[in-house]
Amino acid sequence: MQEEIRFATFNAFNLAPPGARLYDNLVPTTPEEYEAKLDWTAHQIDLLNADVIGFQEIFSQAALREALSRTRRYREAVHLGFDPDPNATRLTPSVALVSRLPLAEPGRALTMFPDNVALPPGSRDPDRFTRAPLHAGIVAAPGVVIDVIVVHLKSRRPDYRAGDSGEDPHLYALACLRSLIRRGTEATALRVLLTDMARTTGRPRIVMGDFNDVADSVTTEIVLGEGTPPAERMYDACSVQRNQDHQRHVGFSILHDSRHSTIDHIMVSPEFNPALPEAIGEVLDVVYLTDHLNLALPEASDHGQVLARLRLFPRAGMPREMSPEAGPA
Repeated sequence: MQEEIRFATFNAFNLAPPGARLYDNLVPTTPEEYEAKLDWTAHQIDLLNADVIGFQEIFSQAALREALSRTRRYREAVHLGFDPDPNATRLTPSVALVSRLPLAEPGRALTMFPDNVALPPGSRDPDRFTRAPLHAGIVAAPGVVIDVIVVHLKSRRPDYRAGDSGEDPHLYALACLRSLIRRGTEATALRVLLTDMARTTGRPRIVMGDFNDVADSVTTEIVLGEGTPPAERMYDACSVQRNQDHQRHVGFSILHDSRHSTIDHIMVSPEFNPALPEAIGEVLDVVYLTDHLNLALPEASDHGQVLARLRLFPRAGMPREMSPEAGPA
């Protein structure tokens, strides 16, 4: 049985073919810039050496496949992803999942909100995620299937209406509020989906991606499930990792206006919290790959990558110190 399993989240930052127009204020990449970005992305994927990687800001799944073809470790990996709707009024990025572990069943996009969740009347696309989460069952070990969900929640970018201008402080504040409401609604929809998943499959769950907010924000805590039954909630992998070193904890995933913060997270269900009786494993540590942010590499992502190393106990549900294979302490 593979004892250590690595999960990573990777915001690829506008991965798209050269010449593609993504946003009005963004100049399309040149062929030379695209080549440099593919090479850097492939190198970073190999550096992570994760068994399962969740990607965000994928404007072209073909571009991601090209990056994977340039790796040493992922040329044969399973790649799940869905391209943005070419007929949509606005081109939006999607997420993807790459796994070196087998799938228990085909992956699926969770496009729509649950029936009991919706944005306020008059909102754009009130019944669906801006960027659909991607769900797949990953076979981590014989008899152990993990429900993995890759997410990218609404950003803090102001959601302006036609004719609005950021020069008006009132309109700017309202646009920021719309973004917050959408991110909060998406977090609520994700929480409902996670609760339903816990009750129907009963399998361990891992949620990872770009949450566009810090771990103790209201929106992120909604996803974690503060106040829900213990068996249904999630835990920030960083907070339950075994190798805690509070004297040297310098993890961050984004550097913006000289501010360091972590908005890319990996969450685990109670099965990976060793303090709980249902644990079948633990989080060994969480690592942040951020050198490229400090170096301001032009071909690199504007996010750091987050890597969580998990360990399955020798017997599911039995802590290592109680296992007969563990030997004397």
